Amino acid sequence: MKIKNPVLRGFNPDPSILRVGDMYYIANSTFEWFPGVRLHSSKDLVHWKMLPSILDSKELIDMTGDPSSGGVWAPDLSYADGKFWLVFSDVKTVNGPFKDCINYLTTANNIEGPWSKPIKLDATGFDASLFHDTDGKKYLVQQTWDQREYKNTFNGITLTEFDPLSQRLLPQTRKVIYRGTDVKVLEGPHVYKINGYYYLFAAQGGTGWSHQEIVARSKSLVLGTFITEPDGPFITNFDTPDFELQKQGHGSLVNTLDGEWYYASLCSRPWHHKNESAWDPRGWCTLGRETSIQKVEWDSDGWPRVVGGHGGLISVPGPHADKKYLTSKPNNSRHDEFLSSKLDNDWQTLRQPFTKKLGYIKNKKLVLKGNQSLSSLFDVSLLASRWQAFNFDATTKIKYEPYSYQQMAGLVNFYNDKHYSWVFITYNEVTKHRVIEVAQNNNNIYTSFLKDNAVEIPNEIKEVWLKTCIRKDYYYYMYSFDGKDWNRISIDLDAAILSDDYVMQTSGGFFTGAMVGLASVDCTGFELPAEFDYFDYKELDENLL
Repeated sequence: MKIKNPVLRGFNPDPSILRVGDMYYIANSTFEWFPGVRLHSSKDLVHWKMLPSILDSKELIDMTGDPSSGGVWAPDLSYADGKFWLVFSDVKTVNGPFKDCINYLTTANNIEGPWSKPIKLDATGFDASLFHDTDGKKYLVQQTWDQREYKNTFNGITLTEFDPLSQRLLPQTRKVIYRGTDVKVLEGPHVYKINGYYYLFAAQGGTGWSHQEIVARSKSLVLGTFITEPDGPFITNFDTPDFELQKQGHGSLVNTLDGEWYYASLCSRPWHHKNESAWDPRGWCTLGRETSIQKVEWDSDGWPRVVGGHGGLISVPGPHADKKYLTSKPNNSRHDEFLSSKLDNDWQTLRQPFTKKLGYIKNKKLVLKGNQSLSSLFDVSLLASRWQAFNFDATTKIKYEPYSYQQMAGLVNFYNDKHYSWVFITYNEVTKHRVIEVAQNNNNIYTSFLKDNAVEIPNEIKEVWLKTCIRKDYYYYMYSFDGKDWNRISIDLDAAILSDDYVMQTSGGFFTGAMVGLASVDCTGFELPAEFDYFDYKELDENLL
């Protein structure tokens, strides 16, 4: 069997891969999206099944007020002493000289929980991982942040012993063990003990086009000097601009029961406008940072090398596979009629759990209370899931009776609080009618496209169908009053505005990916609800468009 990259499509960055027995697990960053830490399982590295996210309550993670692209960074999943260990960062400051973050540890006997109340470890830097040495000692390995303006902010990899009995770090053991190369921006460290060496895998170069993973090793973890792998880096696409996968780097290593080795990495797949160079700019990654898996072999000097070269492969030889474990669908199309009071695993909310504060499911309908705007960092009634394909349609049916222009509900394409668009129902106080409007927030420049020409909804129409059509480099919205005859709203929007690469031009927080979902806003404060009948996400074959 072949591994087809990316294995986890759409916003699934910073993979921490782990094997326990014959089962593999991948944990991914979720940033400001709740629940925290996206989790998948597989028996063959080819087919992946989504599991419930780990940080699924406010007791486990409280992201109230976290900035966009803050929140849960780089979870590290490990297994030792008969239980699962998860280390994660909750980042409270993204932009500016400081990177306020708290590193936590939680454990569970079962991968699906219950997970223990997180223990605060430290705030030295983000991307922390826990290494369980063969002598029973445990160490926190992490990026180290330096706020001083005359220093590089990425100040090496720090090692600190963790005492499992007292459940705390031992600050007196802290030391910097590796400072990387001149590429700098050293982060995402993981340590492995293999054939008498301690191997340190770490990312460099930032999470853009120059992103890479390097490897260093030492005979001693605490007392030794880490030597960087010759003829590196281990993986990068900096010098492979024409390859479909880009930005490979930050990730982790796993071995199979048969002794084979694989590396799970973040990656991106850019597209270009027709008038743009394919090299500069290299493109726009609306699907965010995804997860790829590359096969690894060891050279005669004991260094790991990516099969096919450091740029990696799209189609990778897979390990021995149990063909009965075919859990993934050919694509990620889904249809939700809200038959259960519990949301399925695809849905995420912003910074807080889906409770009655935001909405509820009743009589097979999703009811979203009107809350703060989509630009808020607090109470936002937005239920969203990932763009996982370059071409798809998403549709919903909504019942909504606004009586103020400050009341809005509809279908949203969202990157963060400064970059989103939506088609929504609102109220025109002049004509005294409900209307359909399309608006976009582009780096906090908000534009209402239809204005006085907003589509008037006849009084006898109680429910309205809304649709968004994503076509790689652009997208548009449609509406229907019967669910059969559709009307295209003649506004084509540039999909690049919802990409990592566009957002990074003005912000230090560009780490997520485009999402599509349902929202209800009531700036009057009276919490007018909107009722959604279903949500349909249908991926399309680009060759048939």
